[in-house]
Amino acid sequence: MVTRFDAHRLATIVGDQHVLTDADVMARYLVDWTGRRMGRADAIVRTRSTDEVSAVLSACAATGTAVVAQGGNTGLVGGSVPDDRVASNRAASTIVLSTERMTDIDTVDPVEMCVGVQAGATIAAIEAAAAAADLHFAIDLASRDSATAGGIVATNAGGVHVVRHGGTRAQVLGMEAVLADGRVIRRWNPLRKDNVGYDLPGLIAGSEGTLAVITGVLFTLVDPPGPTAVALIGVENADQIFVLVSKVRRAGLTVEAVELMTRAGVGLVVEAGARPALTGASAFQVLLEASGAQATERLAEVLNDAGVEDAVLDEGPAHALWELRERHTETIARASTTVPVKLDVTIRRRDLGQFIEDLDAVAAAVSFGCRPVVFGHAADGNLHVNLLDVPLPEQAALARRVLEMVIARGGSVSAEHGIGRDKRDWLAVARGDADVAVMRAIKNAVDPDNRLNPGAIFP
Repeated sequence: MVTRFDAHRLATIVGDQHVLTDADVMARYLVDWTGRRMGRADAIVRTRSTDEVSAVLSACAATGTAVVAQGGNTGLVGGSVPDDRVASNRAASTIVLSTERMTDIDTVDPVEMCVGVQAGATIAAIEAAAAAADLHFAIDLASRDSATAGGIVATNAGGVHVVRHGGTRAQVLGMEAVLADGRVIRRWNPLRKDNVGYDLPGLIAGSEGTLAVITGVLFTLVDPPGPTAVALIGVENADQIFVLVSKVRRAGLTVEAVELMTRAGVGLVVEAGARPALTGASAFQVLLEASGAQATERLAEVLNDAGVEDAVLDEGPAHALWELRERHTETIARASTTVPVKLDVTIRRRDLGQFIEDLDAVAAAVSFGCRPVVFGHAADGNLHVNLLDVPLPEQAALARRVLEMVIARGGSVSAEHGIGRDKRDWLAVARGDADVAVMRAIKNAVDPDNRLNPGAIFP
């Protein structure tokens, strides 16, 4: 078997200008958002259609070339860049298949309440198309301008509205994907009830490019939430959050988002130029968005009845309040003297407060000046743990200690960014032997040569 990819053949499929081999041009595709993971590839291949992806994968199958699919490259676990160690141990070549040119969005179907998009369409573009048809795309992320349909489905991303609509997998009605040998799977039907055989789109969602390359997604859309109210609330312990959420629901309002921030995180964002909203110095600030008739007045009544003293309330969309939350990621990256240790985990809601206390204790006990900053989606227990100023030689051990705390509390080491390469050694810890064996069997069945995103998920 030939063990070098055929650049000329790939160029005949996508065009010479879309097979990138210059090192400087390739560089941005070979490092993840954190800057921590850097990979190596023989070429970047930018496809425009499912037919081109199919032809590229067929050509790669003939030469034994590994393929790493990449969308917006906004992941935090190294799942969308090649693994340099794997690449160096392979006789064959590796390409990054970029879907950045696959940005088409079909006409919104207002009756079936869905829209078909190519894998490279951004979250912001999909929402704009839905809004133009007086509908709403239920997935929203701070990286909405760069995160793509294929990427969020491949990682089963969450975002701020999971509490209202569920994760990405719950929004997928259909999918088009290409297998390692170039065959195309197309489930493209807006039926809400279709139980013919296995749910292959549901299986491919969250598989991080290890089973197939997603080229298109048929997303369900929802009605716009209507009038919304946003409250920024100061609380001293995490348990208060869920008491408030319960009161909001019982008042007949729909909870759209519940975001948790700490004093340390808000402080960094304010130092970076954001306008502070609360006058107090509460341990936590909670951003709670609710919808319903007279949402602002009714949410104000709930806060008053609950005796909340430190709060600011505004009609949605309340961009100034949301800015405090959405600037966390970029601000943290700039504030740390080293690349921050970033861990995306889920904790049982009853354990959130104690986990954060334990995290603070761990950070205080190390010999170097580690600053922990936590924020995330409190309603579903998803915390984004950031450890700042950790010397590079100490980062792996500290990350391991935090993930051990997560496992000990029955949590998940991956909430919405996937396993990627950073957490693959935790697969067997988080899942039982039989579970891992079934996943490996599925991987081996559809990609027996391990050419799709080798090194991701599995140790």
